[in-house]
Amino acid sequence: MENATFNMHFELCLPSRKLWSNMQRTVRTFQLLLLLFHRASVIAAAPASFPKSGNGLWYTQPGDVWSREWLPVGNGYLGAMVPGNTVQETTQLNIESLWAGGPFADPTYNGGNKQPSEREATAQSMQEIRAAIFQSPTGDIDNIIEQLGTDAGQYGSYAGAGNLLSTLGLTGTATNYGRWLDLDQGLAQTTWTQNGTDFLRTTFCSNPTRACIEHISTTNSRPLPDLTYAFSIALESGLPAPNITCQSKNTLLVRGFVSTSPPGMAYALLFRAFSTSPSAQFQCIQQPVPSGFPPNATIHLPVTAGAQVHDAWIAWVGDTEYDMNAGDAAHNFTFRGTDPVVKLQQLPSSPLSDYSTLLAQHTSDLKSVLSSFALDLGQTPDLTKSTDVLKAAYTVDGPASTNAYLDWVLFNYGRYMLASSSRGVLPANLQGKWGNGASNAWGSDYHADVNLQMSYWIAEVTGLSQTTPPLFDYIEKTWAPRGAYTALVLYNITRGWVTHDEMNVFGHTGMKATLAEWSDYPEASVWMMLHVWDHFDFTNDVDWWKRQGWPLIKGAASFHLEKLMPDLHFNDSTLVVNPCNSPEQAPITFGCAHSQQVIWQLFNAVEKGFAASGDDDNDFLTEVLTKRAQMDKGLRIGSWGQLQEWKFDQDSPTDTHRHLSHLVGLYPGYAVSNFDPQVQGTGAAKAYSKNQVLDAAKVSLIHRGNGTGPDADAGWEKAWRAAAWAQFGNSSMFYHELSFAMNENFGPNLFSLYNPGDPNPIFQIDANFGIPAAVMNGLLQAPDVASVSTPLIVTLLPALPAQWASGSIRGARVRGGITVDVKWSKGKLTEATFTVDAAQNIRQRPVEVIYASRVLGSFTTSSGLKKVFTVTRS
Repeated sequence: MENATFNMHFELCLPSRKLWSNMQRTVRTFQLLLLLFHRASVIAAAPASFPKSGNGLWYTQPGDVWSREWLPVGNGYLGAMVPGNTVQETTQLNIESLWAGGPFADPTYNGGNKQPSEREATAQSMQEIRAAIFQSPTGDIDNIIEQLGTDAGQYGSYAGAGNLLSTLGLTGTATNYGRWLDLDQGLAQTTWTQNGTDFLRTTFCSNPTRACIEHISTTNSRPLPDLTYAFSIALESGLPAPNITCQSKNTLLVRGFVSTSPPGMAYALLFRAFSTSPSAQFQCIQQPVPSGFPPNATIHLPVTAGAQVHDAWIAWVGDTEYDMNAGDAAHNFTFRGTDPVVKLQQLPSSPLSDYSTLLAQHTSDLKSVLSSFALDLGQTPDLTKSTDVLKAAYTVDGPASTNAYLDWVLFNYGRYMLASSSRGVLPANLQGKWGNGASNAWGSDYHADVNLQMSYWIAEVTGLSQTTPPLFDYIEKTWAPRGAYTALVLYNITRGWVTHDEMNVFGHTGMKATLAEWSDYPEASVWMMLHVWDHFDFTNDVDWWKRQGWPLIKGAASFHLEKLMPDLHFNDSTLVVNPCNSPEQAPITFGCAHSQQVIWQLFNAVEKGFAASGDDDNDFLTEVLTKRAQMDKGLRIGSWGQLQEWKFDQDSPTDTHRHLSHLVGLYPGYAVSNFDPQVQGTGAAKAYSKNQVLDAAKVSLIHRGNGTGPDADAGWEKAWRAAAWAQFGNSSMFYHELSFAMNENFGPNLFSLYNPGDPNPIFQIDANFGIPAAVMNGLLQAPDVASVSTPLIVTLLPALPAQWASGSIRGARVRGGITVDVKWSKGKLTEATFTVDAAQNIRQRPVEVIYASRVLGSFTTSSGLKKVFTVTRS
């Protein structure tokens, strides 16, 4: 088991602690060859209940290393990792809001902010910093953290919630073993034969009931042996021992704290055991414990003479005392809510006693979330080889025969994981909702300089809009309230709100006292507001826009209206940000391309969404339009043909940094991909053509490398590069980066691994979401535009690789409330159907459809409109 790996708090995307040498890569390759040799000696086939479509993962032995081999289930509120053991299953549990640190550990915790008494001195320091940057011959300075940063204090970490141990009274050898994750139904299942009895164990987490269920049954009319359920923290490194007590003969209550000193947040888990057999007699037994130790208990289902008990299941619910609604000034930012036991007792328990209903309800719910969209890459499922064997055979730029099927599974896996981790109260964190240990790498927090954004790139376009409410609620209730204070005390700005790069669940909006490249990022809120705009632009949900979307965007834009200032270095009459860092990059400078591009896009969203907002603050709109016209647009071609990352030309052609921050306007934004000199013609950009800007962006992308620079080895950086190459219509480079990420950074369980060569690597979920987003950008592009009167350009199959020669997309979404279905064969488009939502809120907008660099047709959206384009093969 991996425990120690997660005991330290790392900063996201810091240079890897090891630079993997050629020898280490050779060892890894040799290990894969050994795996292939071993598997080749075993005749294997997917278990009989594995989806015939191949939509899942399956294995011929239990999982060992948590991050490489265990399988995830979740419902947003809870998560569970399942190794697929036989005699004793060890399910690792998660509760979405279980966090160490924050006000629960320290009542004086204030989100990493300055004190009110420091406002005046901080304002003076800020003015001195800005002046020093403008006056510097190179437009930068060495440090700002001493004046602006604060200690993170009780920043904390997402924490695991212990393990459920399910033990069968069995001895002997297990045969006919198989385990799998059914992505159609959201079921983790294990089957085996032991002592002549065939067993099937099924684990899933149901969103409608907010419960997780583990069901064990025999499938050949043999009775179950003795069965015991216990809760343990022994494998959950750092979690203190809780109180475990019997509530009834079949019910176990776990009450604990996430930390010992200070005790921190309280949590509770309630376990209930059931069977369909009326002769099943559960016993909850209080176990003897040494003096001074917390109580312990187990649930036991004994074998009774003559009893024919063929199945049993245990259902669990969990919660904490965390309450996001108490994260504002009115509640003194306590985030403290109802006792978790009271919360759990208020949940209905009756559905948990009917397994067939539970199962049907869960599978129907998951299907309703996932089934509106489907992708076919022409894959041929190989049900004769387990997923780990297929993964070992996968190659960079490999043929369809080895790659296409896993490409398709990984795509579906990403959608499954988002639906399983972002339908509770909180959005998906850096590990979705699956964290192991009381302290996780980077706290499993919310890094908002690409990681949180990447997690939701697939939400709108693949029909998963219903996974976004937890994201927007989290921003509204944790970032905005404390962020208004940060705006005031750190920037001396009385309007709107701001936050920085790293956020926990307690609104840690201040600037951390670490290196500026990881802390000085007040544009985190801006980039996330583009997701807010996208939700409205894709759904046309005017009621939501008025209630939540517009207030968030207005608040973020109001702050940045005040923060922009005249460029006093070049004195070119443009407005710039100062100070700024290109995310996770030195230097500390002004006019960072990334900052300027995303703020420009935010101001466009303000104009495009103003009419639907119902807001009558025309002075605000006028100010946005005025300053948007004046601001530097973050587009400047440098001395070696690159798109500059900073306004001052200081890019290095050997910089292979993991981030593509200054290319945010290429993907996922549009400041580069839809560059228009007539719209963006302020400063240097007025002299450029669209081709010149795109060519400069391509130069930067080439020099940025393939995502394995000396600073990191993460899957998300390769996923971003793949999407960027797709934006250029370069199918070979798009697929090269995509398959390179899959080959390099994904484990046998298809988890994205930050340090893949480590024996216990770090799971980092963003690439699990980023790869599907890149796939979609290779097949369907419709980047945003600066105004609703500008035609929305939809490009079909812009970077279709040879590996996916035939296929289809059903139910993709683009802006304007449009659903797109696409079919292709032998590498050529055959048909595309555009269907506009039948709704009264549809806004008329022009749409142009492009394939193979030619216009297939155009139309103006209206409610219920349907357009079909067919391509005759020549």
